[in-house]
Amino acid sequence: MTLHLIKTNIRTSFNANDYNSILTKSGVFIVATTIKKERLFDRTKQYMLLARLDRPIGILILLWPALWALWIASEGKPDPLVLIVFCLGVVLMRSAGCVINDYADRDFDPHVERTKLRPIAAGKVETKEALIVFVTLCLCAFGLVLMLNAYTIFLSFGGAFLAASYPFMKRYTQLPQAYLGIAFGWAVPMAFAAQQNNIPPVAWVMYLAVVLWALVYDTMYAMVDKDDDLKIGVKSTAILFGDYDRHIMAILQLVIIGLLVKVGLMQQLSWPYYLGLTVAAGLSVYQQRLIFQRDKKRCFQAFLNNNWFGLAVFAGMLIDYSLR
Repeated sequence: MTLHLIKTNIRTSFNANDYNSILTKSGVFIVATTIKKERLFDRTKQYMLLARLDRPIGILILLWPALWALWIASEGKPDPLVLIVFCLGVVLMRSAGCVINDYADRDFDPHVERTKLRPIAAGKVETKEALIVFVTLCLCAFGLVLMLNAYTIFLSFGGAFLAASYPFMKRYTQLPQAYLGIAFGWAVPMAFAAQQNNIPPVAWVMYLAVVLWALVYDTMYAMVDKDDDLKIGVKSTAILFGDYDRHIMAILQLVIIGLLVKVGLMQQLSWPYYLGLTVAAGLSVYQQRLIFQRDKKRCFQAFLNNNWFGLAVFAGMLIDYSLR
């Protein structure tokens, strides 16, 4: 009897309006939750595009010099923690570099065919958001560096400055690609510092090779945007070198191979390393063929091909030390 009265009271305490109110509130909650999830997904997607995580080629090209340096510095046996920190750090700092690059180029990108759909240029990410993402990525990278020795931590401040300042160089110098090389190559002395707590002469030879390598492949990249850059007043080595671009890059590629040979001699590396350099030299010749007509699509292919250059050099090192 008591149970029956309770059920009766529950049924009578809710009228039709109450049920409609509950249904309405539930519907609003579901819709609001769905909108929040969709917005969160959209923001995450835009931030990933801003950081170029959909284009890992940049991560790989930046990673190879770090791996070269770690393998040479450790004679083929890098500290696992150092290796993990550098691999994750490369991903974070490359992403941070892309974000600050788009922030710096926010007034230029809408006028360039290749970049007009980037998140900031297309108005999908605000400049304030981009700066927050940049700072967050840098802090995460710095958190990783704190696991390493004091020398590496000290050098990381120089790396952060180079990464943050590079995008603005194309406004003031004809050699922004060289500055990019200085920034990208900074992983080399940092790797030696992390592994040896020292930066020996061989590190600086490798560093110079990486600086010149970045100058070459980023010039190939800049050749794609050369016409647009001339219109909007952006400076680049592709413009500076003019009709001598292929010849200058060919000379630089020879110097790069020469410097890497010097690294091998200084470290007493054997035939697998030099076989890797031979493959890398062959890839350089192939890149020259790709850019011969200065066709934009083929210039971009030449840029992408540099990933295999980096892999060839590393594979030679890896096999060399593995056979010892």
